[in-house]
Amino acid sequence: MKPGVYPASVTPLDDRGRVDHLSLARLLAYFEAAECTGVVLAGTNGEGPSLSAVEKRDLVGVASKLRGKLDLVLGVATPSLEEAVWLSNRAEDGGAVAILVLPPFFIRPASDSGMRDWFLNLLDRSKVPVIAYNFPAKSGFTLTTGFLESIRDHEMLIGVKDSSGEVANLSDFRRVLPTHHSFVGDETLLWEALEQGWSGSISGAANTLPAWVSRVVRERDNAAFELILPLIREIRKFPQPAMHKAMLKLRGVLTTDKVRLPLEPVDEAQAVEFIERIKSVVG
Repeated sequence: MKPGVYPASVTPLDDRGRVDHLSLARLLAYFEAAECTGVVLAGTNGEGPSLSAVEKRDLVGVASKLRGKLDLVLGVATPSLEEAVWLSNRAEDGGAVAILVLPPFFIRPASDSGMRDWFLNLLDRSKVPVIAYNFPAKSGFTLTTGFLESIRDHEMLIGVKDSSGEVANLSDFRRVLPTHHSFVGDETLLWEALEQGWSGSISGAANTLPAWVSRVVRERDNAAFELILPLIREIRKFPQPAMHKAMLKLRGVLTTDKVRLPLEPVDEAQAVEFIERIKSVVG
C-alpha cells in the first residue's frame, strides 16, 4: 500500500437502490483524474453497514475492472468475525491491496482482550493486509495506543486510520506504529498529520475536493491546505454521505443522490449553494 489520498468513496445507487455500476465507473475515473492514490470502497461514507456482504464482494469485483491506476481498499464493518474473514478473502479475489477494519460495533461493552483476540484472529486468517480503523463515534470502541501495541507485531497489520479527531493521536499513534501507514480521517488535522509523518488521508472530503486534498498530500502544499480548510470545515457540518452524493450528482458523476434508509437525502438547494461556495473559493 502506498502513501497518499484514498477517497472514502460513496457507493453509487440507482433509483431502485441497487449499486450503480455505470456511476461507479465515472466515480473511479473522477478520482483517478484527481491524482488520488487509491479508493476505499464500502467504508463509512460508502454506507458499508447498509450493504450486504455479497454486495461488497461484487462492488470490489466490479471496481477491480474499472479502477485504472487506483489501488482498492475494501471497508469491513461487521460484528461477525466469520463475515470479516470472508470479506477479506473476497477482497483478495477483487485485487484489493488491503481491508479497512472497524472494530465490531454491536458488542458493547467489549473488553480490550476480547477485541484484541478478534483482531488477531482476523489478522491470522486474512489474505490481504489490514488497516485498523479508529472511529469510536461509530464503533463504540477506542483503539488506544496500548491496544495498538498489542496487535502491532502481526505481519498482516499494515496501518491505522484515525477518525477520532483527537489531536494527541497524531503523535501517539506514530510513536507506537512508527513503521506502519497512518491515515487521518479528520481532514482538518491533515496538515499537522503530514508534519508528524503520517502517510496521508482516507478522506470523506475527497469525494467533493479530490484534486485539492490530493494536491495537499502529494505536494505538501500548505497554501492549498489553508485555502480549502474552511470548505472542509463546512463539508463536515452536513450529513454525509448524503451531501457528497448530492454534489456528485450535480456534477454529473452520479446518476442519483439516493442513500439507503435510515439515511435521507439532503435538500438539493443546499448542494447547489455549496457547490457555488466551492467555486468561489477554488474555481
